[in-house]
Amino acid sequence: MSKVQATELRPGMVIEHKGEPYRVMTFQHRTPGKGNAVIQAKMRNILTGVQVENRYMSTETVVRVAVTGRKMEYLYRDGDGYVFMDQENYEQLTLQASTLEDEAPWLEENMEVTVQYVGEEPTGLDLPKMVELAVEETEPPMKGATASGGSKPARLTNGVTIKVPQFIETGEMLRVDPVEQRYVERVR
Repeated sequence: MSKVQATELRPGMVIEHKGEPYRVMTFQHRTPGKGNAVIQAKMRNILTGVQVENRYMSTETVVRVAVTGRKMEYLYRDGDGYVFMDQENYEQLTLQASTLEDEAPWLEENMEVTVQYVGEEPTGLDLPKMVELAVEETEPPMKGATASGGSKPARLTNGVTIKVPQFIETGEMLRVDPVEQRYVERVR
């Protein structure tokens, strides 16, 4: 277990909080007008599933829990679980929907992911850095819109709504960062 600055927290990272392992779901770096910067982190207890929010001073250090990963292929959804296959020994693993709350919408059949383990317990997964999805619905593009002309909401084929540039149209294929849930570029 190593220590990291609170400013280095990222979604998916597993840290120790009150003696138990927690997965960071979201974080915000806030700098008030007066005083020190703070990190607001939303986390989920890996053992109990309970969500908490905690505030860290930017100068604080936190203990990062050792996490190992195994490459797996997402196969299908089975009721309340998601089934993955280990690519080395072909064993199957089912993770519950509550464990994959944030990652589930991004899963596609045959997608290669890394399942994270704390000890022998599967605790979550790392999605690919980029996924390609089509825009299912968005407002019509504004005339003369450019990349720097603001953004608008767009619903993707997986049901997630993200902000996209004004020139994006319904039906276009996009590259999206699933961890930060943000538009990266159009697929040419």
